Amino acid sequence: MTGFAKQQCTIGDKKINIEIKTLNSKQLDLNVKLPSAYRSRELDIRQQLNRLERGKVDFLLTEELGTDDTATLNTELVALRYAQASELAARIGAAATDLFPTLLRQPDVWASNGANELSDSDWEQLSPAIEAAIDKVDAFRSHEGDVLEADFHRHVDLIEKLLNAIPQYEQERITAARERIEHYMADFAIKDVDRNRLEQEIIYYLEKLDITEEKVRLAKHIDYFRNVMATEATCGKKLGFVAQEMGREINTTGSKANHVEIQKLVVAMKDELEKIKEQLGNIL
Repeated sequence: MTGFAKQQCTIGDKKINIEIKTLNSKQLDLNVKLPSAYRSRELDIRQQLNRLERGKVDFLLTEELGTDDTATLNTELVALRYAQASELAARIGAAATDLFPTLLRQPDVWASNGANELSDSDWEQLSPAIEAAIDKVDAFRSHEGDVLEADFHRHVDLIEKLLNAIPQYEQERITAARERIEHYMADFAIKDVDRNRLEQEIIYYLEKLDITEEKVRLAKHIDYFRNVMATEATCGKKLGFVAQEMGREINTTGSKANHVEIQKLVVAMKDELEKIKEQLGNIL
């Protein structure tokens, strides 16, 4: 699921900005960007981010130096980047007038005169801020999950309502099928019919059109879908399987329906199920 959070903390005279963005993904894919002084703590930060469990996660930590802090410009790095950028600009015919100011704005060309690595005491202040940012992302994703759950319930409820509307047409469907068979026989002027055999054939034909089992199975799948949502934390893949089974029962009902109004109900159920499947992609 998507998520976003910003968090700030102050360590000494430095302001630390923490930003986390997440997108949907089946596995946990971490992308961590840190200033060089914080690289020694990257593993610790990744371990903290592991509790997000899944998703494409972009973690960005930036540092704002205080007014009393001095920094040294890495002139060799600036010169190297300027030469490379100028060469590329000349090759592609781009303007190179703003290259130098742009390079000076890059944070990694400035080295703080403070410690090169984050101290243990600084980490003790930074770690809770990262945890707070992760909590915000979790809250963001939980809210989105609640919205999706409500949307799933709405679509499932509509499928159930459409399913419950089918029985009102079933007797009409059976009567129409029987009359159609007798009409065909009359059209072909078939006489001397064995009525017992005819009744057996009509019953056999109507049994082939019976959708009782499909309705029962679809109702059970609907109940199971709701139960999985209510009881399982990580349920996206299972809900996908249940939705697939619901689709099978709806399709079979449509192929057996042989009635215009039931076909309309089936089309409407398919439409609601497709909306569920689209949203399931966000929680797989």
